[in-house]
Order: sequence, then structure tokens, then C-alpha cells
Amino acid sequence: MKVVIIGVGLIGGSFAKDLKKLRPGSQIYGIDANSTHLETALSLGLIDEKSDYSDLPNADMVIIAIPVDALVTELPKILDGVGEETVVFDAGSTKSLICKVVENHPKRRNFLACHPIAGTEYSGPEAAIENLYDGKTNIICEVEKTAFKLQETALKLFQDMGMRIRYMNSDAHDKHIAYVSHLSHISSFMLGKTVIEKEKNERDIFDMAGSGFESTVRLAKSSPAMWTPIFEQNKENVVETLDEYIQNLEEFKQLLLEDDFDGIYNEMNSTNKIKQILNGIPLTKK
Repeated sequence: MKVVIIGVGLIGGSFAKDLKKLRPGSQIYGIDANSTHLETALSLGLIDEKSDYSDLPNADMVIIAIPVDALVTELPKILDGVGEETVVFDAGSTKSLICKVVENHPKRRNFLACHPIAGTEYSGPEAAIENLYDGKTNIICEVEKTAFKLQETALKLFQDMGMRIRYMNSDAHDKHIAYVSHLSHISSFMLGKTVIEKEKNERDIFDMAGSGFESTVRLAKSSPAMWTPIFEQNKENVVETLDEYIQNLEEFKQLLLEDDFDGIYNEMNSTNKIKQILNGIPLTKK
């Protein structure tokens, strides 16, 4: 199988690692706007050759793992270049705009709109992890618009990688993912910002930071180049989630001001059920 991976960072590189294991003999070609990433991916053995769009017509599979702003621009060009039997899928964290820009493309049938919910706070080809996707959920949108034979090729790979598949329309995806992913990244970035600003006056604040702080701000180490376009494309849903989150923070603050510690206990106790909701979600190991 000839596979072209566009974007050979954490997400694309991790796909490459699993492809090497699950599809031995496959030739993996890498495309990346960052030439250093390409050289690193080649030296790490993630890809077999550096490539460009001229290799798209002969590819069996094209995996796109680039920021969503670039994806909106590049996806139509990629579909222009692929062969009739090439399956193309992405890993973008937004889906509505991405699906919209190719809804009338003559090769829309070649594209499978995907969002594997997996990753770490690290980026670049060095961050690639084998089995990153094992046990993780892959959201597929507008599956009915992809040719069935091409769906099967991608779905078989996802199954072999251990992913769980969920089908969803693109608008629902963007609304739900704003709550469970996009909001958590904003919270992490802003908590990190708050502590950094405080640390200017209190130099020992980080000496007091424990594992709770570390785990809460972990996502603040994520790539701003990747996350800014996500917030832009999903602005409406993100603002809605922020409004609700800020309201909850204000209510918690008011309970403190009123010395209503029974109310605070009840708030936290009712939220403890998140343990049962999240039970079973596999952790990513570096």
C-alpha cells in the first residue's frame, strides 16, 4: 500500500508508526510545510521518502494531519490530485467548515471526515507514539458521502488500530467537542496565564505546584499554531461553552463570598459523578 501522510507531527507520525506495524511493506511518503519536520521524520523512520502533491495520484491512502486553517485551504487541492481509488481522511478537531468546503467537490466521495480523539500536549515528529489511537474514539462525519469501498479501507485500518468508531453530523460534532476538548484547552491556557502573571511577584509559586497543578495545566503546553484556528472555526460553540463555564465560576465565587460552604460541598459532591462518566477512557502513555 502506498500511503501519503500530509503533516508528519504527533498525529501524522503516530499514524505512520502504526501503519509500519499493521501494514508491513507499505511505502509511506511524507509531506510537510516544515522541512525540518520532514528530515526528522525521515531520520526516525516514520516515513520512507519525502514527497509532494505529485505523488497523490498513485496513493492508496492519504492522511491529512495539519492545522484546520491549512486543512480548509489544502483539502480541495489534495482531492484534485488524488486518484479515483484513493481514500483521503483527516484528523481535524473541527468538522463543519471542513465538510462544507468540499461538499460540491467532484471527488467528495474520496474523502472521509474524521476526528480521532487522541493526542498529547507535545508536537512534532519526535512526539509520535505507537498505539496512540488504541482504545480511542474516532468521530466520523457525513460517512454517507464517502464511497463505500473507500470507507471500508479506512475503517479496517481504524479497527486494526483499536479505535472505537462514532458517527455524527458535523454540526453536532463541533458543538459537543467544544465542551469536552476545546473548553478544557482554554481553561488550561488561562490557568497557566494566571499563575505566570502571579509568579512575576512571587518567585517561589512554582515550588509549591504539585501534581494537581501540573495535570491541570498540561494542555497549556499544546501548540498555539494548532489551537488558534480551532477556536476560530468553532468560535460560536466555544463562546457558548465559555459563557456557561464563566457562569459556574461566578456562582462558585458567590458561594465563597457568602460563606456557603455547604453549597460548595454540594457543588463538588454532585460533580464527583464525573468519575463514573470518565471511567474506562484509556490514558495516553508516552
